[in-house]
Amino acid sequence: MKWDPVTTLQRALWIGGGQWAGKSTVAGILADRYGLTHYHYDYHDARGHDDRRTAQRVRRGESPIEPDWEAVWIQATPEEMADRVIANFADRFQWVQDDLRALVSPRPILAEGWGLRPELVAPVAGSIGRMVVMIATEEFRQRQVARLPRAGTIGHQVSDPQLAQRNRVERDRLISADAVRNAHRLGVPVIEVDGSRDAEAVADLVAEHFAPFLPEQP
Repeated sequence: MKWDPVTTLQRALWIGGGQWAGKSTVAGILADRYGLTHYHYDYHDARGHDDRRTAQRVRRGESPIEPDWEAVWIQATPEEMADRVIANFADRFQWVQDDLRALVSPRPILAEGWGLRPELVAPVAGSIGRMVVMIATEEFRQRQVARLPRAGTIGHQVSDPQLAQRNRVERDRLISADAVRNAHRLGVPVIEVDGSRDAEAVADLVAEHFAPFLPEQP
């Protein structure tokens, strides 16, 4: 095992799963309730990790410029997109571990994000009980896509934005299904979010699962 002086990885709590299930919202609620240190995967991935991806491309002799978004969203099938993202999660998880090893907190660290896959977390977590997977049902995911501006548009210039969005939505469904399959295989609990509970109630479910590892509420 790489250097981890305070065994941060084994002591962390993990929320993985699919897009638009409310992982960040629930993690924020639990962080407030219990005084946890919240590690937001998407925030780090869009900033520090993106710089590392650029450096990685340069080391391989590839162009450091932005990807060809037409190739990413239009020319690839959703299956190809999902396979590429899932394969990239492994590289990105190495960077997540680097980030977490650098954290020292008197309270548990709660890491959440769609790249925290059960098959990646299980080997480094101290217990399967330290992870849950949150997945939006298909109906709720479609509601989120229609309601949330960042879920309903691609954000890149492409020749057919509607096709690109359809591809993205199907890609996300495939990635979510992969997370569920791996969670079931490894015995990681899956919480299905269908919109019938508000975020506080979903946070209650997650807190119930994490109860053996949570501190007393301040």
